[in-house]
Amino acid sequence: MEIRYKNKEFFNEKDLALSVIGGRWKIAIVWCLMQKSPLRLSGFEKMLPQANQRMLIRQLRELEDDQVISRQVMPQPAPKVEYVLSPIGLGLIPVVDAICDWGAAFNASVAMKEK
Repeated sequence: MEIRYKNKEFFNEKDLALSVIGGRWKIAIVWCLMQKSPLRLSGFEKMLPQANQRMLIRQLRELEDDQVISRQVMPQPAPKVEYVLSPIGLGLIPVVDAICDWGAAFNASVAMKEK
């Protein structure tokens, strides 16, 4: 089965999903929005201090372009931009929860072997 999205071809839904949520910071961005929403860029920078601003902006734009998050611009003298999970992004909540649960189990397993 061939899937086309944004002029790219994917062999299956898994490949499509990984192209949308794959990336160093995308799952972390979704996780941040699960913890607190809406968030501004400065909020992501506080929650993800190891990420540089340029990369965060790039990944935020990609997630917005894929309709995973929504960007809301507040018209003020100094425009205020906030991000929230879109309806499509809300569908990632159980996925991210499962990844976090797996990470906790993996950590417990690895920690036990290292003792």
